[in-house]
Amino acid sequence: MASILVVDDERNIVKGIKFSLEQDGMQVDAAYDGEEALQLARAKEYDAIILDVMLPKMEGTEVCQQIREFSDVPVVMVTAKDDDMDKIMGLEYGADDYITKPFNILELKARIKAILRRSSRVAASEPAKTEMLTLREISLDMQARRVFVGEREINLTAREYDLLEFFMHNVGRVFEREALLAHIWGPDNTGDVRTVDVHVRRLREKIEENPSDPKYISTKWGVGYYFR
Repeated sequence: MASILVVDDERNIVKGIKFSLEQDGMQVDAAYDGEEALQLARAKEYDAIILDVMLPKMEGTEVCQQIREFSDVPVVMVTAKDDDMDKIMGLEYGADDYITKPFNILELKARIKAILRRSSRVAASEPAKTEMLTLREISLDMQARRVFVGEREINLTAREYDLLEFFMHNVGRVFEREALLAHIWGPDNTGDVRTVDVHVRRLREKIEENPSDPKYISTKWGVGYYFR
């Protein structure tokens, strides 16, 4: 059973999300401010967190940033309006995806299910992939979803890991941002392609010796990205 944390100070919204996810067999906890959300995230291991940006006591972006210090749990940020800066800031602080209020509950459920399909905890009951994938200095343990650059282990979020593994399975192939959005976030995702740009930039900051002059994930100007 997937375990989800829903964080929003609007109790009716929490109630609606909780009811809908529980109808699909998920176990749902709720928090109504940033401090409570952080306490629950530290105390319990969740499969995904739905996190509003505007919260009492601590903003959602700060909550997400602190969660990233101890967990790579997938985080979907919820913005109160169609504000590009809210979306970008959420991704910069470590969110995996975002959705804008008012949202269709079916779209939110589709995004959560897509995340769960990629979740290492939910996938743990599936046949394990025991092989290592190694290209140059980067090695992926695909069973444990661990990443190493040389001897150093790199802590990636769920989306960052998915993006890196996808690139490494398709060496030299250039992908448009729209294609990456469909492959990694799901074909039904309606997010902005800048989501891909933010995740590529964050990934480069973690695996590249010089992110401004990347030697692994390169840009094909006017087209997209590829793994050298």
